[in-house]
Amino acid sequence: MADLKFIQVNEVLGANLLNMVWVIVGLIAIYAGIKNLLDEENPSRIGTAVFWCSFGVVCAFGTWLPAKLSGVLVIIMCLPPIFKKVKVGKADTPTKEHTIEQYQKVGMKIFFPAVCVGLFSLVFAFFSNLSSMVAVTLGVIVAMIILMIYNPAENKPKVFLKESERFLSIMGPLCMLPQLLGCLGGVFTAAGVGDVVAGIVEKIVPKGNVNVGIIVFAIGMAIFTMIMGNAFAAITVITVGIGGPFVLAYGADPVTIGMLALTCGYCGTLCTPMAANFNIVPVAILNMKDRWGVIKNQLIVAGIMLVFQICYMIIFK
Repeated sequence: MADLKFIQVNEVLGANLLNMVWVIVGLIAIYAGIKNLLDEENPSRIGTAVFWCSFGVVCAFGTWLPAKLSGVLVIIMCLPPIFKKVKVGKADTPTKEHTIEQYQKVGMKIFFPAVCVGLFSLVFAFFSNLSSMVAVTLGVIVAMIILMIYNPAENKPKVFLKESERFLSIMGPLCMLPQLLGCLGGVFTAAGVGDVVAGIVEKIVPKGNVNVGIIVFAIGMAIFTMIMGNAFAAITVITVGIGGPFVLAYGADPVTIGMLALTCGYCGTLCTPMAANFNIVPVAILNMKDRWGVIKNQLIVAGIMLVFQICYMIIFK
């Protein structure tokens, strides 16, 4: 696949492009904070502004800020959500009639801009060495241009900025969970949690019994992902604690085991509110009455997938 990397950029340019993406993200968050601060209809203007502005500063300028200052900003950012002082202010939500009218004008072509985001992500993943964040951002820019072509009278840059803020406000503090959970995985690994898990599992799993090790490894991945909300954060800790000493050490194929262990973690993703971007954000955006509705509909599927993947690992280990 390396030979197919037609778009090659040096590390410095790649890092600068990624920094630009995070600056854009941070500036949008800062805009959300200022807008809510000036919004008299928001019952928690100050708390909401503090959250979004501190979040935005860390996203936009965290690369250049001293680590201790970034840490202080993260603590400040977490205080308003803890005290439930992050609220949604005034939002100019399009009416149902307006939405139907716009759909009648555009038709099914409305899905093409959304497809652009995923398409750019895939194309750049296969044919370039650019970060996926950069690829997604390019896809979003192209999608915006297409939407402006569809309806230049209404789809102006300020509309995209307002809609970005509206969706950020709908998600609220949940949008910071992926970053925090990703950091948590690194902290757990550095703190030796994997070694502690290995000590506990050693008392349960018979040495040399790879099949039992696989079952415990897979279930551990699902459970730890439910706790952390992120399979990528969980796999480092659980592989060090269970996968390495009780499965891979006895000759199991690391490619098969590693790949399927990660998908076992995804089964846990389907069952936890900690995976906010998958299970809680859709509830907020769609205004679902049952806040656990997404998770409830995924539990059976997750269970079936987990059993299937355990069987697959045991057969093809």
